[in-house]
Amino acid sequence: MTNAGLLTPLYGAGAVAARLTDDEWVRALLDVERALSRAAAEHGFVPVEHAKRIADTAFAVDPAELAAASVEGGNPVIPLVRLMRAAVGDAASAVHPGATSQDVMDTAVVLLVRRAAEPLLADLRGAADAAAALAATHRDTPMMARTLLQAALPTTFGLVAAGWAVGLDAAVRDLAARVDALPVQFGGAAGTLAGSDPAVADTLADLLDLPRQQVPWHTERTRIGALAGALGVAAGACGRVATDVVLLAQTELAEVSEGAPGDSSSMPHKRNPIAAVTARASARRAPGLVATLLAAMDHELQRGAGPWHAEWGTLTELLGTTGGAAARLRTSLTGLEVHPDAMREKLTGPDTGHAGTLVDRVLESR
Repeated sequence: MTNAGLLTPLYGAGAVAARLTDDEWVRALLDVERALSRAAAEHGFVPVEHAKRIADTAFAVDPAELAAASVEGGNPVIPLVRLMRAAVGDAASAVHPGATSQDVMDTAVVLLVRRAAEPLLADLRGAADAAAALAATHRDTPMMARTLLQAALPTTFGLVAAGWAVGLDAAVRDLAARVDALPVQFGGAAGTLAGSDPAVADTLADLLDLPRQQVPWHTERTRIGALAGALGVAAGACGRVATDVVLLAQTELAEVSEGAPGDSSSMPHKRNPIAAVTARASARRAPGLVATLLAAMDHELQRGAGPWHAEWGTLTELLGTTGGAAARLRTSLTGLEVHPDAMREKLTGPDTGHAGTLVDRVLESR
């Protein structure tokens, strides 16, 4: 997240942001470089003892110094490799064997995405489970449905909450699949594996517990675009539910309220649905970040001259803002208080139709 200190907890991004710190970036880059040396050694490209020395060396990397040294070459891998080679003496040739900077950066990004996705998906699932619990509890709790923000016909709060669960469940499935599909990246200077071997790429993937690549994907960025889309959809699913909570909690309806509402600096009587409010705030930031990543898919020839560089900060921020939306929505739904009497007061018209049966279908399918 850009606002790593004051605003990160407010937006709910703390758990995801903790997986995306500068120290975590350095750890991911070193994980890739160490695994690469080991993979190259397994296939005879570097001495085994040199790869072991690299694995055993505790490299002293100051993220701020690495960042400053990254400016000249345009990425942090170049100065990191220099630092590693200086630290291991005559094993220097076993550092970064057969690789290009993008191999290490892209694979490190994949590791970071997988690590950040753990708390993000956990919060999405938690929000979906909370919605499903509300659906089960309030299967037959009648309330007025609203279309175009106007009173329509009766429904049940259980069916409303079941709809929330369906959307969140779909977002979890899609996002988890996109994350799991991200493969290793290893192609060498021009993506031909010159000076290395496809077997090294496969072993590198296995060592890092990543899917193997078909071919290097230096400028084929559909995976990043698909991941961006899945993150955006997840944020949108959270935003939609949070919007319903905010509307149903307004004074004129008062049909739900959060278990731990926020207060006001000037109006002590207010009980604001602040978890839902901040979930909406995080979700609102996602579409622009998604658009940037989609616009950056047009990498030139065999190496992106700018679009690749645009991905790193944008994807990091998108993970944080989607994670924030999921975390704050989970808080909102887990403590949500439902007020059936207030719902009943506003009912007019026929019965709730087959709402209960529809709720049962959703709950049985989870």
